[in-house]
Amino acid sequence: MRLGLLHTAATNVGIIDRAAAALAEPGLVLDHVVRTDLIAAAEAAGGLNAAISAETSRALSDLLGRNDRVLITCSSLGPLADGDRVLRIDAALAEQAVVGGGRVSVLCTSPTTLEATERLFVAAATRTGAKVRVETVDGAWALFRAGDIASYHRRIAEAAAQALDAGADMVALAQLSMSEAVAVVDRPEQVLGCAEAGLRSVLGLGRSSLPSS
Repeated sequence: MRLGLLHTAATNVGIIDRAAAALAEPGLVLDHVVRTDLIAAAEAAGGLNAAISAETSRALSDLLGRNDRVLITCSSLGPLADGDRVLRIDAALAEQAVVGGGRVSVLCTSPTTLEATERLFVAAATRTGAKVRVETVDGAWALFRAGDIASYHRRIAEAAAQALDAGADMVALAQLSMSEAVAVVDRPEQVLGCAEAGLRSVLGLGRSSLPSS
């Protein structure tokens, strides 16, 4: 399979490459496109608007022209996925996080993703009865923007621990950039990232028995 990936952060390329290497799926070819201008525009506008949606659609159309499927790795752009050949990487995470019901804490770091993420997880939760709380991790996005990924991961891990201590049964790290924070959390069996979950879904591999990384 040829899989196109639309990113809005260059660091997400490596996250996907590492997750794909761990899956070792024969014949998988990844076609990465990084469009930092799209997330910059979304942040300036406070979310998606018609112009950003149109420019994103053009980028997706270009990727579709040379790939079997396309995965949107930016949660802010996720609503533009059609659920057919264009998928959003956080959709599988939402389904996996709520499958057992209970209390699910969904953490975001970028303010522009909050609304789209909440809609996605609330819709998934209605099918299982899970109770979902979506919130941003204070101070994390500034660390990411500064390129301090180690501190970014530690801040996410702290927020995940706080959510679990407050009674959450599961914590979902909603953005791809957050995925590798699973490696530094205290209770990784209760914390899910979207990298592996999203790839498994688009490749039709089914769920892993282990938390996504």
